[in-house]
Parts: sequence; structure tokens; C-alpha cells
Amino acid sequence: MSPEYFLRSLLLIILATFSTNASNWLYLAKLSSVGSISEEETCEKLKGLIQRQVQMCKRNLEVMDSVRRGAQLAIEECQYQFRNRRWNCSTLDTLPVFGKVVTQGTREAAFVYAISSAGVAFAVTRACSSGELDKCGCDRTVQGGSPQGFQWSGCSDNIAYGVAFSQSFVDVRERSKGASSNRALMNLHNNEAGRKAILNNMRVECKCHGVSGSCEFKTCWKAMPPFRKVGNVLKEKFDGATEVEQSEIGSTKVLVPKNSQFKPHTDEDLVYLDSSPDFCDHDLKNGVLGTSGRQCNKTSKAIDGCELMCCGRGFHTDEVEVVERCSCKFHWCCSVKCKPCHRVVEIHTCR
Repeated sequence: MSPEYFLRSLLLIILATFSTNASNWLYLAKLSSVGSISEEETCEKLKGLIQRQVQMCKRNLEVMDSVRRGAQLAIEECQYQFRNRRWNCSTLDTLPVFGKVVTQGTREAAFVYAISSAGVAFAVTRACSSGELDKCGCDRTVQGGSPQGFQWSGCSDNIAYGVAFSQSFVDVRERSKGASSNRALMNLHNNEAGRKAILNNMRVECKCHGVSGSCEFKTCWKAMPPFRKVGNVLKEKFDGATEVEQSEIGSTKVLVPKNSQFKPHTDEDLVYLDSSPDFCDHDLKNGVLGTSGRQCNKTSKAIDGCELMCCGRGFHTDEVEVVERCSCKFHWCCSVKCKPCHRVVEIHTCR
């Protein structure tokens, strides 16, 4: 075997392994729109999908724009929740979009999988309730009177359909492999924890009816929480994530806490297998961008503070002039006029 042939074969194996990362479908977020997918052949051209997801795309063409929106929701929420941390959910234009960070069994990967599965469930459910999809609509099982004395009516969010589609589309790679490996079990658990963050935070919204705005009786419906609430819940789960390892109960493989003194995790908790890098230095091998050039808070003692964010390397301070609106006045009717105010602020960035 020639060296060139060996290297070429090795590269193909690496690329095949890399391209089958279960979160590669998040690349759909990089597309401006997939609304033009009106033919089954187009699904074959979507970057990041495995074959079973391509088949689902062909059977559910009208749902794919919701999947794209779900991917965008997930990435935006991840970047919001981690905006002040060393790892801030930066994305790449390659696969996987979060880089090699999600190929390791870290708590960061756990959050990505959870928020991504939640994003799809949320976006598909919203599309159902908005009448965008022919295959689903409002949840008509929520009907009749309630013990609290109100009438179930209106358009309850069809979360059951959104969750079911998320399970079918997002979990497909792990389930197709039998879900026996540590990482497959971890991914499936965190996918479900993401969906639970929506299910367990469904809320009741009501509308009053009566003369002159009185509330003689009211109709209510079930609604999803704002996606920011979902992100907040999962970020708390990230901070309290459980390190796990595989064990066997009979013939079933399960994940149990690595430290036996810790209480067992629930279906709502995030779990991880590997310790996280410190994310301080640029490390392409492990997909770490480092914190050089990141903005930090000089006065904070938390992770966003310059000492922790910059990993002890120090920071630069620059003065920047910013223009803000000030002295705003309301003018009848109906406009607000403001003056531009110039202010010099200090910006601190890690060395």
C-alpha cells in the first residue's frame, strides 16, 4: 500500500467519522431559508443530514423550515446563555457548527444537545399552532371544563407533536445504532432533558369574558414558555450537570453517577462523560478558540471578570467613544425625539 493511498484512506475515515456527528443537522441554521425545499431531491443537498434525516426531510418537506428555525433558536440561545463565559458557543462555517467541542462528552456538549432538541420541538410546535403545517394544528385534546372553574378553549400548543418530531429527527442517529455506547446514551438523555425543559414549564394562559371587561368567566389554553425560559432552565441544569459512567442493570446499559455519593440524576438533568477543557488557549485540535481578544469586565470577580476570563494573562484597556440617545422627549402626537450624546467608555479585552 502506497503512503499516498494510506493517507487518503485515513483521511476518508476521519471525514466519515467527523461528518456523522449527531449535531451536524444544526448546519441548517446557516441557511437563509429552506422554504424553497419543495422537491424531495433538494433534501439530498442539505449539508449535515444523515441518510435517515434525509428520508425524514423527503417525507416532511413542509416541516423543514421549522427545523431550520429550531436550529437558529438553539444557537442564539446558547450564545446568549454563555455570552459571559470562556466558551461562548462560537460557531464555525464547517461541520460541526460548534467545532470539535461537541464531539467530546463534556457538559458543553450536553447543553448543545439539550438546547438543540428543545429548539426543534419548540419551533415545530409553534408552526403547528400558527397554522403553518397541514399535518398538525392546535392541541384539541385540551377541552371541557377544568377543576379550577375555567373553560379549556382557544388554541393550546400541540407540544406532543413537536416533541414527537424532535425525537424522530434529532435522536435518529443514536437510535439507529442501538444506543449502546456511552456517548449515544448521553446524547439521548440530554436530548430528552431539553424537551422536558419545555414540557415541564408549560403554562396556562387565559382570556376573560364578561360585560365591560369583567371576568365573569374565562377561557384558557396551554402555551409553551418563552424559549428564553427554556434556555434559563437548561443553563441551571448545565451548572449542576452530573458526571456519569455506564453500568448494566440486567441486560440493560444505563448511565449512573461516577461518584456513588451523588444522588441519581433525573430525566430533567444534564449528564456528561468527560471533563471540560479550560477553554483558555487557542487549541484547534480540541476545537477551542481561546479567550484572547474577548471582552471582559474589569470590576467583576465572576467568570466574566478579566482575571478569570483572561486566565491570568492580563488585558488591554482602550477608550472608545460611543453615541447614545439621551434627553428624549415625547411630542404630541406621536413621536419621541432624542439628542445624540457622546460618551467615552473603557473597553477591556484579554491579551
